[in-house]
Amino acid sequence: MKILFAGTPQFAVPSLLGLCDSRHEVVGLVTRKDRPRGRSAEPVWPETKTAAAERGVAVFQPEDITATRFGSLVRELRPDLIAVAAYGKMFPPDLLKAPPAGCVNVHASLLPAYRGAAPVNWAVAGGERETGVTTMLMDEGMDTGDILLARKVRIGEEETAGELSRRLSVEGARLLLETVDLMEKGGISPRRQDERFATYAPRLSKNDGKIDWTRDASEIRNLVRGMNPWPCAHTTLGGKTLRIFGAEAVSGKGKPGEIAAVGKRGLDIAAGDGLLRLLSVQPEGGKRMDAGDFARGRNIAKGQFAGERRPPTS
Repeated sequence: MKILFAGTPQFAVPSLLGLCDSRHEVVGLVTRKDRPRGRSAEPVWPETKTAAAERGVAVFQPEDITATRFGSLVRELRPDLIAVAAYGKMFPPDLLKAPPAGCVNVHASLLPAYRGAAPVNWAVAGGERETGVTTMLMDEGMDTGDILLARKVRIGEEETAGELSRRLSVEGARLLLETVDLMEKGGISPRRQDERFATYAPRLSKNDGKIDWTRDASEIRNLVRGMNPWPCAHTTLGGKTLRIFGAEAVSGKGKPGEIAAVGKRGLDIAAGDGLLRLLSVQPEGGKRMDAGDFARGRNIAKGQFAGERRPPTS
């Protein structure tokens, strides 16, 4: 099959390379514009653009995929199928209907659960023990199209969203290739999603990583895992932001946000139930470090409070 691939971040790279290494023909990559990064604000290529350039695949970075000019380009390429993985924009109806076999998306959840832009992060933050990847026929909704294939994946007890995303990107690539092969043979039957089980995973913002110390320690631990590597779970301590990269829930009591203990292994902070032991942190303006070293170096003491203290209830 002639395939036009659309994808932008690292999650999409294994799918792109898998198709390039298959018997199918990748006629081009559609990806987002180069974005300025770092202090220099120099434009940086999307990860898929780098991979496509290494394989000699033509790269297209339209400002507006709804524009007539882009539609004309797609018709000139004449793909049998458009394959999508984390492209970052919704397709207009005309584009969805352009290829004879339709548009197939690789989504990092077991649909209809966790529809939306950040399924991996919210699954981990929600304490899920299982997720997966799904290929679906795209329609005009947000991840609402008919399911083609799905594969379950266990979530590791200590696994972060970043680590899980890397695993799912590989599983997604395998599932996409299997899907395309079956579609070519006519050996796949799409099935409708059951709306009763639909949940949503909205795009992340920095505020999503803010810790509410009245929540249980186990819930906050999952938030730390789910917001790693971005936007990263964070709190305030001594009036400055403290980013948290690693933590574990331990037994103990205290007022929510209260420093309960400072030890060699880490820094214990009381939650709504139990204690959260910080293991790896990054202070404002500093580098990532062991939480115990941070606490001792900043003279953090038992009885201090992290986060915004709430007034006592009467």
